[in-house]
Amino acid sequence: MSTAALSTPAARTRAPADRAIAWWLVACAGMVFAMAVIGAITRLTESGLSIVEWKPVAGTLPPLSEQAWLAEFDKYKATPEYLIRNAGMSLDEFKQIFFWEWFHRLWGRLIGVVFLVPFLWFWLTGRVRRELLPTLWGLFVLGGLQGALGWYMVMSGLVDRPDVSHYRLAAHLSLAILIYACLLGVAFRLLDPAPAAVPAAASLRRHARAALALVAVTIVWGAFVAGLDAGLAYNSWPLMNGVFAPEEMWNLAPAWMNLVENTAAVQFTHRWLAILTALVVLGLAWRMARAGMARAGALLALAVVAQVSLGIATLLLFVPIHVAATHQAGALVVVGLLVWCLARFRARLRGQPAPAAA
Repeated sequence: MSTAALSTPAARTRAPADRAIAWWLVACAGMVFAMAVIGAITRLTESGLSIVEWKPVAGTLPPLSEQAWLAEFDKYKATPEYLIRNAGMSLDEFKQIFFWEWFHRLWGRLIGVVFLVPFLWFWLTGRVRRELLPTLWGLFVLGGLQGALGWYMVMSGLVDRPDVSHYRLAAHLSLAILIYACLLGVAFRLLDPAPAAVPAAASLRRHARAALALVAVTIVWGAFVAGLDAGLAYNSWPLMNGVFAPEEMWNLAPAWMNLVENTAAVQFTHRWLAILTALVVLGLAWRMARAGMARAGALLALAVVAQVSLGIATLLLFVPIHVAATHQAGALVVVGLLVWCLARFRARLRGQPAPAAA
């Protein structure tokens, strides 16, 4: 934090609390990051439908006796996933998929505790700025909605089909990314309330916003790919089974439905959205280097190139769990870097002093 930003008594008093709140939010964002990776593993191991009830409190502990395990297994045996795909599964095999879904839900509960308890302490001890309270309460509400949306997603796979709705999966992942980005955005603003001037900051800010929007849309189509198991088809690059655009990608009517329902079209869209997004992000990295932010630009460029490479590797290797989960983690790294860029590019508020040299 700059010395000018601490020039008033009120600012000097507030600064330690702001830093503490910021690092707490960064820790929460780190937990959301881990949650997204755990969620990816849960999806990739086909574990997400192993728990057929939503018990926010009672479900914290796993079954603790053989009888309890058999009761959970009997509930699972009534689901479409067991009847259609996993008939004859052993109890030990069920325990393996149960673990990931239970751990995914447990981690979500832990995020709620790690957010709410320090938040209440900061608030009740007068360390939270009045203008920040609505934002923090809003983040807490979003976290609760994320849990409910997760259960709404699971419900779609417990009735007639052995898969969750790819629309609900995309919504669940999108809300996680939104919460993660908001946590980091608030933290970065608290850590650096008066960022140093950056040449062409307004233009760079618009570029970064466009890049972040494209990353978000690409992530949504990545969720569609995952939900439709589209990554298990057309496992070649850059062509799809020898052609640029398979004829079958337009089999559905009306035509626009192919973009969200047709396996070939969904994978095609995700592929080329990713390339377009990478080019836009690389353009931003180049402009950052020209504006005197060479290291930050290089880091952003490295992250997006690694992310595209992971995506191609995931496809060519037929979606191995460790590579696909790392690919999802890479998306969050790119999002986090773009949020940081936006914090660096933002304009100072009217009347806010320019940062002095440290």
